[in-house]
Amino acid sequence: MKKVLISLVLLLLVGYSIAVSVEAKIPGGVKDISKENTYPNPTQDLPYLQPSELAQQLVESANVPIENPDLIRLLNESSVSGSPVAVGYRATVFLGHWALNYESGRTAANWEYEKINTNVTDNRGGERQIQNFYRQEAQKRVTGGLTAKIPEAEHVKKMMLLKAMKKTNLPLSFDTIVGAGTKQDHVYNIPPKKMGYLYAYAPAINEKGKVTYGEVYLVLRGNKQKIIVKNVTSQGIGAWIPIQDHVSFRFSISDRPR
Repeated sequence: MKKVLISLVLLLLVGYSIAVSVEAKIPGGVKDISKENTYPNPTQDLPYLQPSELAQQLVESANVPIENPDLIRLLNESSVSGSPVAVGYRATVFLGHWALNYESGRTAANWEYEKINTNVTDNRGGERQIQNFYRQEAQKRVTGGLTAKIPEAEHVKKMMLLKAMKKTNLPLSFDTIVGAGTKQDHVYNIPPKKMGYLYAYAPAINEKGKVTYGEVYLVLRGNKQKIIVKNVTSQGIGAWIPIQDHVSFRFSISDRPR
C-alpha cells in the first residue's frame, strides 16, 4: 500500500512538472515581432538591485524578508555613523509603511489576451488559391495591471514583474505597443470561393501570488543598527502583464462574411 501511494505521488509530481513546462513553452502560432515592429518599445530594465554593505546588514536583520527594490534603494542611500561617541545612543526611526515582498504562487500565459488586428481577404469570386498575411492596420497599445486596488500598487507591480520575468524568461511589460504597418512574412492560403480571416492577439502573463506589508523601523542602539517590521499583513493579488513584441495568430476560413 505504501509503495502504491509513493508511486501515485511521483506520478502527480511528474504531471505537475510537465504541466509547468508546457505552460512556459511558446506555441507555434506566437511570433516574435521585435524586428518587424514599427514602434520601438523600450526594453524593461528592472535588474535586482544589489544592496550596499549596510543595506544588506539591515535587510538580513529584519524579521520579515525585504525584496522591495525601492526600499532597498532607500537603505542604500542611508548612512549611519560608527563613531565611538555613539555608545549608549538609542533611537527608533519610522521609515514608513511598505510593501515588503511578493511571493509568486501561479504564473500562466494567455496567448490571446487582447485582439489587436484582423486581416480579411475575400476570395469568393476567385478561381485559384490566394494568400493572406499579417499587416497591422492601426497602432495598438496593450496595457496590463493589477486585478485589484491595493496599497503601494507601483511597488507591488515592480516586484511582480521581476518575479514573472524570472519565471518565464519572457520580455514582459505592463505597457506595450504594436505599431501600424508591422508585418509578418508567414503566408496563409485561402482556397477559391472562400474568405480568410487572420486574427492577431497580444499575449500576456497572468501572475498571482501574495504581497506582504509592514511598518518599517530603523532601530539604533549604540553602534548597532537593525530593521524591525511591525503590524505585518499579507494580501493576495493578481496581475496581467503583456508579453512585449509578441503576437499570437489564429487563421480561419469562411464561406461568408463574419
